Amino acid sequence: MVSAQGGWTAIVLAGQRPGENVFARSHGVQLKALIPVGGRQMIERVIETLLAAPSVGDIVILAQEPDRLATVPADARVRTARSQRGIAQSIRAVAGKDAPFPVLVVTADHALLTVDMVETFLAGSGGDVSAALVDRATVEAAYPQTKRTWLRFSDGDYSGANLFALRSERAQAALDLWSRVEQDRKKALKLLTSFGPVLAIRALTRTISLDKALAALGRKVGVEAKAVRLPFAEAAIDVDKQADLELVEEIISNHSVRAE
Repeated sequence: MVSAQGGWTAIVLAGQRPGENVFARSHGVQLKALIPVGGRQMIERVIETLLAAPSVGDIVILAQEPDRLATVPADARVRTARSQRGIAQSIRAVAGKDAPFPVLVVTADHALLTVDMVETFLAGSGGDVSAALVDRATVEAAYPQTKRTWLRFSDGDYSGANLFALRSERAQAALDLWSRVEQDRKKALKLLTSFGPVLAIRALTRTISLDKALAALGRKVGVEAKAVRLPFAEAAIDVDKQADLELVEEIISNHSVRAE
């Protein structure tokens, strides 16, 4: 049973992919996580949100060079760890060890993250692994200008919300799958077909719903997987490029005006 107060360990992915250093330097910093948004660094916003979330206890920040994140808010609940070659390997290295289960995984570029998003997602999570998504209608109704990557299913299109729940050691099997995708993204179709022709065909033809697809994929790797649909359009907006940054700045500015 997950504790209602501080029972989750949050892992914040603050590593940098190839090419993101150019984006960071264009804003006068060395790491994308340190890009200022609304006058404060993205990672600072994420950490402060997690610290304020009742369900979150300790926070572990993963980065290739943790020492370069010296400006992270000082708090006894926050610590850093060195990331591995890939995201999945990095999570696996600390999940259940320096980051005890259950684990919440979030990215450092989730500058619009709120306590409501965190608590709604964790309350809706279940099984061994859960992933947060937002449906296309919700996102485009609020921000029609944003460009997202859509996952297409028979019951609609969804965008990932960069929130994942790993509830026990059994989730390591899902991390192994994630690692395989990371190592060869160009062979995603081959990976999909490895789970059987029926699932592959239904996914490609969009004749399977989000819930059924995730459940079937989970069964193939031996975990119970669940999708959590979030009602917040902002949950689907992270900062991967300049257009994202400008949109996030606009959203934060509008929220600040309404709060006055």
